[in-house]
Amino acid sequence: MINTIEKLGAYTVWANETLLRHLDGLVAEGATIPAGALRLFSHVLNAQAIWLGRMTNTPSPVKVWQEHDLATLHHWHEQTSERFHQYGIQADDAEMQRLITYTNSIGEGYTSQVSDILTHVPVHGNYHRAQVAKELRAAGLEPINTDFITYCRELSAKAQAADVPSL
Repeated sequence: MINTIEKLGAYTVWANETLLRHLDGLVAEGATIPAGALRLFSHVLNAQAIWLGRMTNTPSPVKVWQEHDLATLHHWHEQTSERFHQYGIQADDAEMQRLITYTNSIGEGYTSQVSDILTHVPVHGNYHRAQVAKELRAAGLEPINTDFITYCRELSAKAQAADVPSL
């Protein structure tokens, strides 16, 4: 059986790393990353930290729309992306069904199931990474494709390459 939550978690790590490498490359070529792109990607990584805090009942180290520079984006990716992925891998059925009660950034109270949170975060990140791509294009910079199917194609290509015997 395919564990979709585990795959979405791995995809999130890949997509964030892919976007970070692309932004690093643009900067190395002398480009300035648009402030809107940094703001949106900051939000993606902040959300990961916030949701991890909610699921582990620990305070968030960041605010929902706190802005970061590229170096700090790397930091928050390293602090949250793989940790979020591992949370999904290690969660058993009871954890997946556990309800989390929390207050959102504007003070509204909600209750959500862990499995829904583990699904929401990758979908939310994908939405905002697409907005980052739009910001880059609007600034005359080439965006990078971080679509889920692109990730799946890369996995498939790596698996096929591993199956090919070397001569």
